[in-house]
Amino acid sequence: MRRIDAHQHFWRLERGDYGWLTPALAPIHRDFEPGDLQPLLAREGIAGTVLVQAAATEAETEFMLSLADRHDFIEGVVGWVDFAAPDAPARIARIARHPKLKGLRPMIQDIADTDWMLRPDLAPAYEALMAQNLVFDALVLPRHLDNLLALLRRHPAMRAIVDHCAKPEIRNGGFDSWAERMSAIATETAARCKLSGIVTEAGPGWTVETLRPYVEHVLDVFGPERLIWGSDWPVCLLAAGYHEWVAATDTLLSGCTASERAAILGGNAAEVYGLARA
Repeated sequence: MRRIDAHQHFWRLERGDYGWLTPALAPIHRDFEPGDLQPLLAREGIAGTVLVQAAATEAETEFMLSLADRHDFIEGVVGWVDFAAPDAPARIARIARHPKLKGLRPMIQDIADTDWMLRPDLAPAYEALMAQNLVFDALVLPRHLDNLLALLRRHPAMRAIVDHCAKPEIRNGGFDSWAERMSAIATETAARCKLSGIVTEAGPGWTVETLRPYVEHVLDVFGPERLIWGSDWPVCLLAAGYHEWVAATDTLLSGCTASERAAILGGNAAEVYGLARA
């Protein structure tokens, strides 16, 4: 089994475009770069990663691609382009020339307008994303799921991944509404779902049993062939260390077959992102 961490971040604070990353988030308010992650990957036997944007700037995407050029373990990058820009298709075409650019991710969770993703003026960006064979990483919250379903119905050919299981409100016991909407996306679209980020939503004091209903639900509705594992490191450090999340994942997936585990823990990411080393 070739394991891939399909969702991790790097940042360098002096770059200055991480508006959400404030001193209030003390455990992660410092630089995180490849040298910090490589020992963790080696310990867990993880062969490669997908590096995902953490700032709403094209400059950060260029920064990530420069890291990917220097570090072979970064097998793909999910970047950011201003979908609302009049020249968004040209911007997407330009940045997609880099062979490791595999997807794009608007920071929808931080946009006040819940209906933003359905704006008609964004259609050219979605079309350009598909034309360049890129993946749409959907950084959404439960309040966005009805609109995400509408968007995916509007663009059925768009390859989409729901990041972090859409961040269910685990610490508040939010389940039923989230579960119903995730079921609709799973059954009515071809979207995948990232099994990542949920320890942060559970918060300190989480246990495997706290996470189990949410993991079992996405495993049931998306199936092992459409789940993609990621760490969300270093954001996960707000609630769990890298090894803790890997161990929790192994426990939560213990009922899967070997082939199902291989798909969730690496094969599905390699397929959907088209990772060259797969």
